[in-house]
Amino acid sequence: MIRKIIHIDEEKCNGCGLCAEACHEGAIDMVDGKAKLVRENFCDGFGDCLPACPTGAITFEEREAPEYDEAAVKESQRKNMEEKMGHDLHGGGCPGSRLMQFDKTKEENPSEQTQTNVKPISRLAQWPCQIKLVPTQAPFFDGSRLLIAADCTAYAYANMHEEFMKGKVTIIGCPKLDDIDYTEKLTDIIKNNDIKSVTIVRMEVPCCSGLQRAAENALKASGKFIPWQVVTISRDGKVLD
Repeated sequence: MIRKIIHIDEEKCNGCGLCAEACHEGAIDMVDGKAKLVRENFCDGFGDCLPACPTGAITFEEREAPEYDEAAVKESQRKNMEEKMGHDLHGGGCPGSRLMQFDKTKEENPSEQTQTNVKPISRLAQWPCQIKLVPTQAPFFDGSRLLIAADCTAYAYANMHEEFMKGKVTIIGCPKLDDIDYTEKLTDIIKNNDIKSVTIVRMEVPCCSGLQRAAENALKASGKFIPWQVVTISRDGKVLD
């Protein structure tokens, strides 16, 4: 089929590799010090790699090319992430940021609990949970309901795990302490994963508006229409809205 696809001018390419990093689909590899489009069916024609190229070596062209294969891209991303998780879990990288996914269903056995003596269960579904540490693509994001929560909410609101975290992938942050704008990171997470819904839980304090604003801007920038809501917690632990 004739479609729009990228073209890489090898003479202009300086081998920096930034385009390969920018291509979330994995269509570009570095071969003999030059960027090459090695998987034409992985190129979606959107050109995320173009602004990453410092030499202007990448352009669009219309030509005969295989159709973009989204299913193959997703499978490749899944395998790559599983390999990364396996590496992290067996001694690579910082132990505090190694990917882990938890099966909470094994911890729920109503027959062992009574109405008067219920053992609390952690509803954290994965590790890491800090926005700064979590990868932008991970198996636990696929098909998930995403909870973006301010750090303090879990301390201020007593039933945070059961009412908000249960059944969701939870990522947390504090824009005041981290002193960063989470918009770009959250945009990548929402854009590059199959997120079903987004819940933002923030404190009533003004600095938490930065977290809400970043999440809202990320939802807009992702180009997706995803159900979302904002919940505000008071400093004395009450739900305000």
